[in-house]
Amino acid sequence: MAIIDNTISSTGAAFQANRDGMLGLIGRMRDLEARTRNASAAAKDRFHQRGQLLPRERVALVLDPGAPFLELSTLAGYMFDVPDPAKSVPGGGVVAGIGFVSGVRCMVSANDAGIDAGALQPYGLDKTLRVQELALENKLPYVQLV
Repeated sequence: MAIIDNTISSTGAAFQANRDGMLGLIGRMRDLEARTRNASAAAKDRFHQRGQLLPRERVALVLDPGAPFLELSTLAGYMFDVPDPAKSVPGGGVVAGIGFVSGVRCMVSANDAGIDAGALQPYGLDKTLRVQELALENKLPYVQLV
């Protein structure tokens, strides 16, 4: 295998500026993902009083303990529900990703009734269709929790 020569200096000012900018964007994305988890978790008491589990709790019970879960399309519908970036809750009201169920890699999807009382959002429908398409293309079993 040929060795690729690298001319990037990781100690240079341009590299550090790019790195800092990228870390800032990643932090912003993680904050948006946390906003979605917190919006869903706000309904925890109401769900538990009815003897129900939150969607992320249900997904966690289906997945193998300790196995990785790659959540997909976490920013779907960002600023589509509310045009204010400080108030928009991304994710389309759907939790979806790839994880292991009984040792088998599967696509797992759950409607998030903790966000907008489970109302189907336009980008939530797109997200659901896309994860179904990905499961089909990659021959993954599909588990949907409703």
